[in-house]
Amino acid sequence: MIEETAHLSVPQAIRARRSIRHYLPDPLPAEQLTELLALTLEAPSSWNVQARSVVVVSDPEGRDGLTRATGGQPHPREAPVTLVFVASAGAWREDLGDIYEQARGNGAWNAAYAAGFAQASLDFHRDLEARGLLREYAVKDAMIAATHAMLAAASMGLATSPMNGWDETEVKKVIGIADRDDLHIALLLPVGRPAEERRHPGRRPLARQVFDGRYGRGYGPTAAGNHGAAVPAGADAVR
Repeated sequence: MIEETAHLSVPQAIRARRSIRHYLPDPLPAEQLTELLALTLEAPSSWNVQARSVVVVSDPEGRDGLTRATGGQPHPREAPVTLVFVASAGAWREDLGDIYEQARGNGAWNAAYAAGFAQASLDFHRDLEARGLLREYAVKDAMIAATHAMLAAASMGLATSPMNGWDETEVKKVIGIADRDDLHIALLLPVGRPAEERRHPGRRPLARQVFDGRYGRGYGPTAAGNHGAAVPAGADAVR
């Protein structure tokens, strides 16, 4: 286990994280990778169904395949590990008894709550299915887990780069789920030691991106008495 003193705090990790494209070939210690994965799976999920999985790709063939699937980008080939986040749109149909038993065993739920929760979860997901939203909800869960992974990695002094530019069909072939229509690729996340240093590109000010109760309405002390004024809005593509 990595010593706790070696970790950055959550605020430090958030501020230290940068998207890194080039990596040293050094392999990750098994204990460090296992801890990273355990922290990743601490992420919350809708109804605690945990409709997300992580495929750890570290072999040269798999890394080359992911490089091709991303149009030749260098990160998957150079990083010793790429985590592929898989969203399962059908996880709610599976036997979730272990999830409910664990919650009861941990004292988080009692038997009556677990039984009611299970039925409510089924009703909720059937409604999502009727509205064509099962994939969307599963991908959201996978993305929450990926964010946990990025911050956990940063806290350990590791670099990552969230990748959203890839051919899903090709990625699914690499990880062996080409025939699974119920599984979807949410994100690729190379992890390793950085071979480059990237400076913070900056973020727009709070007043530009945060609103008070209504989109476009100024937030914070500087907006006092100015609730009716719209703030210019726009998407920030910088990572």
